[in-house]
Amino acid sequence: MTIGKGPARLVGVAFVVLLIAGCDGGKSVERGNINYENFTAQQIFERGEYDLERGKPKLAAQSYAEVERLYPYSGLAKRAVIMQAWAHHQDKSYEESRAAAQRYIDFYPADEDAAYAQYLLALSYYDQIDEIGRDQKLTFQALQALREVIERYPDSQYANAARLKFDLAFDHLASKEMEIGRYYLKRDNFTAAANRFRVVVEDFQTTTHTAEALHRLVESYLSLGLVNEARTAGAILGHNFRGTQWYEDSYKLLTGRGYTLEAAGDGWLQEIYRQTVLGRWL
Repeated sequence: MTIGKGPARLVGVAFVVLLIAGCDGGKSVERGNINYENFTAQQIFERGEYDLERGKPKLAAQSYAEVERLYPYSGLAKRAVIMQAWAHHQDKSYEESRAAAQRYIDFYPADEDAAYAQYLLALSYYDQIDEIGRDQKLTFQALQALREVIERYPDSQYANAARLKFDLAFDHLASKEMEIGRYYLKRDNFTAAANRFRVVVEDFQTTTHTAEALHRLVESYLSLGLVNEARTAGAILGHNFRGTQWYEDSYKLLTGRGYTLEAAGDGWLQEIYRQTVLGRWL
């Protein structure tokens, strides 16, 4: 989708003059003082583009909403909906952006910009991930919405970007589990720590945190006296991540206590070992 380039040149002279005349000598006014019914759909739409060009996405969104409200059957009404979603996103009004994007998807599911609307909807969750602290609800929602882009529009220009953001969001979830696990580990709450690291190994194996999670399991299990589990974690680490510092640290820790890094016992890590090292899934 192409967002209008150089939209200021498109604004009708008569519309600008009338708008300025109603703006108290050019000073800013609330958009509610403007009677949009005096203008055509094209003029109102161009005003939205003009506001975007000036870096005023909130005002632009209002103009696009007026196009949709006053001229719902015009050729510009459909584009005004997607532009509302874009403008609200630029304004970081994420709920409003989602609402407009979802409206576009509901009304125009087969349109060429439906993929972009779905992508904007996903971004409205994704761009808030760093703002939510320990609450991961929006991260899960971002993953779900990004998956929709990937699965429903695999050939669109947004699918690759969605895949990249999906991986980053997935990694973000793993990093939160690691953060909490380290918190427990530093406070010698080894069982709680091990449970968090286990989640990373079982559910987030494709992320960048798996090697550290295995090493932290070695630390946690050794502290709990669960030697077989620690050895198995070390064996998996040695097979998949031998070139990492995490493997070297686990190797020193285990061999320093006289233990070998090999699968032992029958705990949950045995299944991981069987799958990732031996390649046996059944």
